[in-house]
Amino acid sequence: MESKLEKIREQVTDCKKCDLWKTRTNAVPGKGNFHSDVVFIGEAPGRSEDNKGEPFIGAAGKKLSLALETAGIKREEVYITNVVKCRPPNNRIPNVEERKICRDYLEKEISIIKPKIICILGNTAFNSLLGGSEITKFRGKTIQREGQIYFLTIHPAATIYNQELISVLKKDMINLFELIKAIKNNETIRIDIESHS
Repeated sequence: MESKLEKIREQVTDCKKCDLWKTRTNAVPGKGNFHSDVVFIGEAPGRSEDNKGEPFIGAAGKKLSLALETAGIKREEVYITNVVKCRPPNNRIPNVEERKICRDYLEKEISIIKPKIICILGNTAFNSLLGGSEITKFRGKTIQREGQIYFLTIHPAATIYNQELISVLKKDMINLFELIKAIKNNETIRIDIESHS
């Protein structure tokens, strides 16, 4: 399992399938515990991530770590990745083509880890994976599609500009890990949206 993820890391690091490789410093493959029950998926790397080649290590990453700690979880216990593995210039939102090209890497990461839940962080990931929008309206909800359960929450970056959202993110993390515990105990959990498309 680890060697399969290592292979994807190498493919991501060497990737030149779209033009983002021309402006990146480093590609940013996913990182974390490959036995994790949850995979966190964000939008794309920012400046700090591009510099170091690691996901969620900048300001937004610190907010995510803080929210995880509220739920009694260390970030080393989970797996964190992004829809797009290279930083778009000026932190713009990755376009449809970039997301489509990177999709293969994301699907491979998910198929290797086989998480009980995928936690979607923010609008871009919501749109890319489930075709959704308005994450603030759907945050805290669970969606099931093709047997996979997704949990929706805001992107940690949103809490940098709106301090009130920190408590929202913390609350969602507590609920997320309660859900995971219930799944592991074979308890019936509430699915808010059943989606087949």
